[in-house]
Amino acid sequence: MLPAVLAFGIVFFCLTLWCSVTVARMRDIPTWRRFLPLCLFLLSNGASLLRAFDVPQVANVVAFPLNLAVVLLSLWEFRSRRLRRRGGSRRADPVEAAG
Repeated sequence: MLPAVLAFGIVFFCLTLWCSVTVARMRDIPTWRRFLPLCLFLLSNGASLLRAFDVPQVANVVAFPLNLAVVLLSLWEFRSRRLRRRGGSRRADPVEAAG
């Protein structure tokens, strides 16, 4: 069971890192939206590192939801970029539609 949990953790870490770096490299979105997933990823890693200093409560409450937010934000940016390039609906990017 432990190897499966370890493998899932490594795969999820790599997925989160890949998603945040890929969004940070997108030049056609505002800067704050490019670096938001990367900042959340770094915050979640900082929270996870608190386990080394015997503060697991913060890591248990903060780390996984931040990682999940990184993946969901990144997937949203991937989808909205694909729809913008294809000339799809403006509803895919509510930030640009509102402002």
